[in-house]
Amino acid sequence: MGKTKIFMTQNYPQLTHLDSQGQAQMVDVSLKQATTRQAVAAAQVRMSAATFGAIAAGNTPKGDVLGTARLAGIMAAKQTSSLIPLCHTIPIHKVEVQIFPDSALPGYKIQATVITKAETGVEMEALTAVSVAALTLYDMAKGLEKSITIESIHLVSKTGGKSGDYNLETK
Repeated sequence: MGKTKIFMTQNYPQLTHLDSQGQAQMVDVSLKQATTRQAVAAAQVRMSAATFGAIAAGNTPKGDVLGTARLAGIMAAKQTSSLIPLCHTIPIHKVEVQIFPDSALPGYKIQATVITKAETGVEMEALTAVSVAALTLYDMAKGLEKSITIESIHLVSKTGGKSGDYNLETK
């Protein structure tokens, strides 16, 4: 198996998930201070007006689409380190998944907020939450429409930690 080249540039002086031989490694956060950290992620799920209407009316073959998707997102955030190979297992203090109807799409906007007090952030947990909530929404509604699309999964904001705060709106 070929060796991975270590990627170093002015913008990325050292990739923390690679060791000196370019092999994947888990970052050592043991010397970092535990601080309160929060991340917010978002996604959207686009569908036909008919499917949107059926979900809004609660008229779907599988039952409570939005409630099931919300719960799946919460559960997914708590399982992130089992899904993403180099993520740390961290205490999750709060996960909130909100799903908002948007008739202009038509479809739903999903937002997840995750909070911890730990040595590393919760961006991946928030992104995992919205991703799985969107996938669950698709699964619950695919009997009505197969062409539903999941779009624009992204980090909205994060606070806490050595790298400082991030807010998409100020970028």
